Amino acid sequence: MTDDPKGRILDLLRQMTPPDGGADVVSRGLVSDIFIADGKAFFSLTVPAAEAQRFEPFCRAIEAAVGKIDGVSKAMVALTAEKAAGAASPRNSAPPQPPRAAPAGRPAPAGRPPAAKPGIPGVDRIVAVASGKGGVGKSTTAVNLALGLSALGLKVGILDADVYGPSVPRLLGLKDKPKTSGGRTMLPLEAFGLKAMSMGLMVDEETPMIWRGPMVMSALTQMMREVEWGELDVLVVDMPPGTGDAQLTMAQQVPLAGAVIVSTPQDLALIDARKGLAMFQKVDVRVLGIVENMSYFVAPDTGKRYDIFGHGGAKNEAARLGVPFLGEVPIEMAIRESSDSGRPVVATDPDGPHAAAYRDIAAKVLAELEESRPKSRGPSIVFE
Repeated sequence: MTDDPKGRILDLLRQMTPPDGGADVVSRGLVSDIFIADGKAFFSLTVPAAEAQRFEPFCRAIEAAVGKIDGVSKAMVALTAEKAAGAASPRNSAPPQPPRAAPAGRPAPAGRPPAAKPGIPGVDRIVAVASGKGGVGKSTTAVNLALGLSALGLKVGILDADVYGPSVPRLLGLKDKPKTSGGRTMLPLEAFGLKAMSMGLMVDEETPMIWRGPMVMSALTQMMREVEWGELDVLVVDMPPGTGDAQLTMAQQVPLAGAVIVSTPQDLALIDARKGLAMFQKVDVRVLGIVENMSYFVAPDTGKRYDIFGHGGAKNEAARLGVPFLGEVPIEMAIRESSDSGRPVVATDPDGPHAAAYRDIAAKVLAELEESRPKSRGPSIVFE
């Protein structure tokens, strides 16, 4: 038997009899790449959709057995069910649909209260920072927004939910691996007063994450609910770009207080920003507003302003859609250089104009959060 934990896991899987009575799952090629971080093993099994229900208890048995292997403290096994093109889902011909939120101003049907989404212990409010496409500066905006909220006196954390392209470790200059508390929960790293967690802290920066959707959601769930965040006023979540399964599932399963949409001014980016905004509206998540990033460029030698990607597109779109416009951030070498060096501009140049832009956005986000918070009713005064 090999001394490598991955090898020991594969040896164990070869000895376990699958519920369908076939050959072991390793020889059949059903096991994904095995990823081990801080003693926790992640991998998935890919089975036919018709066999998914039978394999679910088998996955739980694998988790229990793998958790007893030396060098592994816990296992997380996701079940990926595939079906042939055109095949019907087991039991039903149509996939199950998520519950729809009652339209604004209309109560939910009697006897069917909306299911409450479980929160994160100690975290007051969760804010998603999203974009319809990559390359618009979403992660830079998320980090500086978190720092802006911290500058307003709030206790803030940031969760890098972009599993495929984690940027937060680089943006905050974080290189250490997370430690565990009692071998059960992870401790977030800290930088510039923020608590931070990212898959990028557990894998090499150049390691590609070739995971299916269920594995991504398993990893995100762990980073949210198995991290000792402590007491936070706001947890900022840097969402993956786009509107795929990971984004939709997270929006449905986590009690988001609101979402911030980041876009650049040009029409192509705004088309995708509309999709992101529509996704949050469909799952009944309040859109706190739109940020126009890379809004304009001011030449340092002449002071002349250039609207490289156009200007005002995000502001006009916000007005058209009836959502707040949170502000514009220019294309600026100082922002790029400070981000690349792990020294975000709000933390390292708090009195500069770029930090002021992010702090103003943070103040507007906080105002939107306070406006949407349920108002407590004061005591009634009765005169007799």
